[in-house]
Amino acid sequence: MTQSSENFPSLSALLREGLGDLLAPDAETLLDMMADDVSFEFPFALPDGIERLAGKEALSAYLPKVGELFTIEALILDRAILSADGRHAVLEFTGRAYANATGARYDQDYVSVLDLRDGIIVRYRDYWNPLTVLAAAGGAEAVHAVLRSGDGGH
Repeated sequence: MTQSSENFPSLSALLREGLGDLLAPDAETLLDMMADDVSFEFPFALPDGIERLAGKEALSAYLPKVGELFTIEALILDRAILSADGRHAVLEFTGRAYANATGARYDQDYVSVLDLRDGIIVRYRDYWNPLTVLAAAGGAEAVHAVLRSGDGGH
């Protein structure tokens, strides 16, 4: 199953729930919530994996590949910590999903650190356990085969 970037309503809904009025009111989709020059980072990336996506275009190309790997069933906000100036946020959330190729459960806890400017996300650092990804997807080669297809994304 391939998902476009617009098929991530769970993440956009979670961001809207966690960030509330910090987000621009007209930002409806996940990509609407991102600056054109967004830096989307994976500090716990897989070995030889994608560590950073530079810009909305790279993120738009990446999201359907995630949809090829996993079917997201639910994203549940556990906690949102917002700075007083509205420029920073930390979201803790739980994802419930399964790997499309193996059928294995992919249940993951995330911590995302976000920087905002004028109601739009300019930096998104996504912390998760890479061992959970490898176990569900069938190893690093299986993950890289999907994520690196096409244009890559470093």
